[in-house]
Amino acid sequence: MLMIHSGHCSKRRMIYQWLFIIKLVHLVVCFVAGQNSSNSQPLDYRYACLDQSSVPTSTAYQTNINNLFTSLSSDSATSNGFGNGTSGIDQDMVYGLYLCRGDVNTSLCHSCVQNSSILLMQHCPNNASAVFWYPFCLLRYSNQNFFGNLTIRPRIPMFDATQNFTSAGEFDSDAQVLMNGLIQIGSEAPLMFGTHMFNINGTQRRYGWVQCSRDITPEECRTCLSNMLEDVENCCQEKKVWRVFSPSCIVMYETQPFFLNGTDSAPAPQQATDGNNRRWWFIVIIAVAGIVALALLVISIYYCYLKRKKDKQTTQEEGLNSIFSQEQTDREESMNTDLPMMPLSTILKCTNNFSDEQKLGKGGFGPVYKGTLPDGRQIAVKRLSKTSVQGGEEFKNEIILIAKLQHRNLVRLLAGCIEQNEKLLVYEYMPNSSLDFHLFDIKKGAHLDWKNRLNIINGIAKGVLYLHEDSRLRVIHRDLKASNILLDHEMNPKISDFGLARTFGGDQKQANTIRVVGTYGYMAPEYAMEGLFSVKSDVFSFGVLLLEIISGRRNTKFYQSDQGQSLLIYAWNLWCESKGLELMDPSIEKSSVHSEVVKCMHIGLLCVQEDAADRPTMSSVVHMLASDTMSLASPTRPAFSVGRTVIEQESSSNTSMHYSVNEVTMSEVIPR
Repeated sequence: MLMIHSGHCSKRRMIYQWLFIIKLVHLVVCFVAGQNSSNSQPLDYRYACLDQSSVPTSTAYQTNINNLFTSLSSDSATSNGFGNGTSGIDQDMVYGLYLCRGDVNTSLCHSCVQNSSILLMQHCPNNASAVFWYPFCLLRYSNQNFFGNLTIRPRIPMFDATQNFTSAGEFDSDAQVLMNGLIQIGSEAPLMFGTHMFNINGTQRRYGWVQCSRDITPEECRTCLSNMLEDVENCCQEKKVWRVFSPSCIVMYETQPFFLNGTDSAPAPQQATDGNNRRWWFIVIIAVAGIVALALLVISIYYCYLKRKKDKQTTQEEGLNSIFSQEQTDREESMNTDLPMMPLSTILKCTNNFSDEQKLGKGGFGPVYKGTLPDGRQIAVKRLSKTSVQGGEEFKNEIILIAKLQHRNLVRLLAGCIEQNEKLLVYEYMPNSSLDFHLFDIKKGAHLDWKNRLNIINGIAKGVLYLHEDSRLRVIHRDLKASNILLDHEMNPKISDFGLARTFGGDQKQANTIRVVGTYGYMAPEYAMEGLFSVKSDVFSFGVLLLEIISGRRNTKFYQSDQGQSLLIYAWNLWCESKGLELMDPSIEKSSVHSEVVKCMHIGLLCVQEDAADRPTMSSVVHMLASDTMSLASPTRPAFSVGRTVIEQESSSNTSMHYSVNEVTMSEVIPR
């Protein structure tokens, strides 16, 4: 034990020594570099704090600003220098945007956005909107949606008062010509920025720069830059060095080169003095030594911790690589199902580049977006999250399975897309969202009368019957629940989300799995406890769903009510006391037919019986629903309720959260 302890101390002491060396190198480099640049113009910044009087009173807005800045900063680490986003909802929503100079690399852009967000919060802590201009980037936010809007106010001029022209007319003949030409160049460039250097009298050089925010049009860019030049004529006509900032564009005019990647017309660097040469060689040597030391330290730390996390990392990497490193295999599988493939460019256009405004919800598979095709048809696009191993498995399952299923009560898979590391599924769009969005909301549930509910019950039953008996494959859905029942414009139900489905072939009746997937409250007991699933597992889930539709109550929430029991046991007790109508949602009292309600409750209790052998098949369920004279068997006590500790969020905010067991992650469903 003594030797082991000593070894750890030795390694720790070595790490501290390396850290000390690197810190010392950093201080030396900073000192020398600071000495070298002490005579140059310091990097400055400007900011504008706006709309202080209209700041939302809740602290949620400030939290959303922080969240937005974190998101934008993260995005800037991998983007091409421009990005926007939102955070929050309703009156607390904040819109934000960053724009980096067109000549900076990703690392410098990321650093600039990070620093800008910190400084902006320091200078404008209580403002509804603000703009921050740093030497290499622009950062702005607002409680109003400004994306795509030309904004030329406020305009902030900045100039060097020590460098003046000898005559005011010099600006008109030099800067005006240069900047007018740059306006045309910058507005038409792909990144909407332009630079240029030109000679004055063959001896002096001037450097110009223009850049626009990439969410405005080229014409708006020209308008913005022209307005900036008008301000220059008022504030800086006699100045040799000036800059003018606005939220949508920037112009800069300098006597010294400041571009980070020079053009062919850029001036050659001045010859350094011997002292400067020696100083820069010293900087290079120190910097290289520091980099080498840092690399050795990183390698040492990585090696020490690699073994301890190797198994976990290997498992995760293999899971993700199995999804993203076999793109060709996935494409071939999709082709074998005769599934049409839609170009990524088309999907990006119709979803507005997967904008947050088009987002419908998010599940274990990944986010879902609304889109509009060029012909006007609306679609729903599932986008596989690059961090979801489960989502990758569901993606393949849906491509192989649902493309072969065709029924009026199943959601239609229209197309797929496997392109540029994107994996997308395109479905028909359901304008009335999912059943739970209406059923478990007091106000919306009141509009779901008995006629509609009975139509939904019949439609779900026919859809499940098709899966079990009438399709080319016998399909066990394994995740029937209210949030997976979508409603079309006429409130007809369509079963969705086949990512967890399994198929049976030949005479196979049931199967066993050690990977139990599904949702608490809808699982049959033999499946939840033993991993046994069959068509009777779906029958159980259908029974739970039927009782929820009658009562307007969520099974997984019911135990928290004053009854202190599950919905299934509550319904059973009412049935035994001949009080079945008390289960009925009060909002359908006037529109209901009591005999139909009692019959549906009877069928629901038959479906949730504890012994799978006692439950009816879906063909029997469909016959029972269609018949008014068929004699029904007496139900036995239902199974216990699985998952009584589930925590769910109320749907009063129009968003419901569903937490699933084992491998199933939570899914968020937002009204469609």
